[in-house]
Amino acid sequence: MRQAGDLIVFDGECVLCSHFFRFMLRHDTAQRFSFATAQSELGQRLYRDLGLSTDDYETKLVIVNGQTFQRLDGFAAAMRALPGAWRILGLCRLLPGFVKDPLYLSIARNRYRIFGRAKTCMVPDPEVQARFLDWKPAKDTGAR
Repeated sequence: MRQAGDLIVFDGECVLCSHFFRFMLRHDTAQRFSFATAQSELGQRLYRDLGLSTDDYETKLVIVNGQTFQRLDGFAAAMRALPGAWRILGLCRLLPGFVKDPLYLSIARNRYRIFGRAKTCMVPDPEVQARFLDWKPAKDTGAR
């Protein structure tokens, strides 16, 4: 298990969320972030502690320097942590709440319908597994 630091918790079944995760893997060249899925024990605990649903993950959680961000503020915090030009996307945090929260939630509530839902869990290679705080390999049920 990796040492806790900056963390992104995302819906592992959401195609859009998984694309965000892969984007972060590619652009987080300093490997600042660790990852967890919302469906994991750690993800479930964090969602419960924040009073969020553990059945429907309408927000990703981004923890930077001990501070937890949700919705578009989470996206902005992740972008501000990346090197180079990606930091400019962090400016979306400056949008007023009455604009950014409904915008984020309208996408989040329709994400499976618009972008799809993964039928199987992603199995990352060992290098990527090392960046998950809670990675447990799936048990082989013997079913083929």
